[in-house]
Amino acid sequence: MRIVAIIQARMGSTRLPGKVLKDLGGETVLARVIARVRRASEIEEVVIATTRQPDDDRIVDECRRLAVRVYRGETSDVLDRYYHAAEEVRAEAIVRITSDCPLIEPEITDATVRAFLERRPDYASNVLERTYPRGLDTEIMTRDALVRSWRQAKEPYQREHVTPYIYENADQFTLHSVQGETDYSGHRWTLDEAEDMTFLRAVYERLEGDRCFSWREVLALLEREPGLIEVNRHVSQKALHEG
Repeated sequence: MRIVAIIQARMGSTRLPGKVLKDLGGETVLARVIARVRRASEIEEVVIATTRQPDDDRIVDECRRLAVRVYRGETSDVLDRYYHAAEEVRAEAIVRITSDCPLIEPEITDATVRAFLERRPDYASNVLERTYPRGLDTEIMTRDALVRSWRQAKEPYQREHVTPYIYENADQFTLHSVQGETDYSGHRWTLDEAEDMTFLRAVYERLEGDRCFSWREVLALLEREPGLIEVNRHVSQKALHEG
């Protein structure tokens, strides 16, 4: 099965514009995400799905530097972007990653993909019932599930967030939830606000950002320096219907 990770990325974030190209320990946030996803052994190729907006020319330039394939499509209809990107690279299973997760963990991504391969559902993820820190989110779906969702999803939030139509219609799709042994879902390791950037830079600074440190090392760091957790604890995640 040809498994492709598609990472959605654009410059036009409403809460922290240009966040994917901000510096994080000497590399861009996007470069960090790509490097970590590339270390997942179950993924054959990584593709960036961005928009046709002129501002996103900079993302294309960064992808050229990093030698990663790019698909450019609709701005708000991210589901359409995923569909066409997947078709272009002939993906048989699609892993969805977002570009605001520079601590994405290859071990957890691989575990999610392996669970999908073993159980053979239409969709598997570690976000249906969260046990991992927010920012290690991995979703994987069959090509058929993506196509059906692309054809049938009508609500704007379903188009923007790619997968809601699938997990909101469990009568039409088989779902599998991947969970860890311990609940770490209270941790926030994603990038939406300036405080998140402060937290992530502190992690990369302390854990030598030029190597692919593990999520367990991040947990150990936070045990040693619990004050880091407070840096972005107050940042709220936007509700799905907020866009």
